[in-house]
Amino acid sequence: HYAFDGCTSLTSIIIPDSVTQIGEFAFEGCKSLKSVTISNNVTEIGNAAFQQCIALTSITLPDSVTEIGIHAFALCISLKSITILDNVTKIGVNAFWGCESLKSIKIPYGVTKIGNEAFHGCKSFKSIKIPDSVTEIGEDAFREFTSLESIDIPDSVTEIDYGAFYGCTSLESIIIPDSVKTIGI
Repeated sequence: HYAFDGCTSLTSIIIPDSVTQIGEFAFEGCKSLKSVTISNNVTEIGNAAFQQCIALTSITLPDSVTEIGIHAFALCISLKSITILDNVTKIGVNAFWGCESLKSIKIPYGVTKIGNEAFHGCKSFKSIKIPDSVTEIGEDAFREFTSLESIDIPDSVTEIDYGAFYGCTSLESIIIPDSVKTIGI
């Protein structure tokens, strides 16, 4: 935990094959970090691991990663692209909260719940595709997607939580499938 927290001059990091988990707050607040290479043995990106890495523009997660923790990339305001491979099954609460430069993301098949506020404030998204493995869209998951024009919701979704699409001012139409039992409760 907190291994390199607040190392504001750190610009690049290579995580070797011996590492299997990136701990909580490991690189939180590393404001100059631009380049991250993660080994193929890492299975979990810990809570707030890269929170407020404001210079980070892109990252590729290896296919060994199965879990993206709470606040993992929150407030990475320069992050424009992230590659998440299909083994990820959990996207944590606030995982990409405030990633205002992120324009698109592929949510992998296998994710069953999009956590509360997972993408809150990702205001550059124009569209998003939700895989048909998802059954629940958490509270404020896509809140303030002010550029969002369209969304594809599969018929696997049974629950859309409170505020899921609050403030999506550009959204013109959405089709809610028959599978949905509750909205905003």
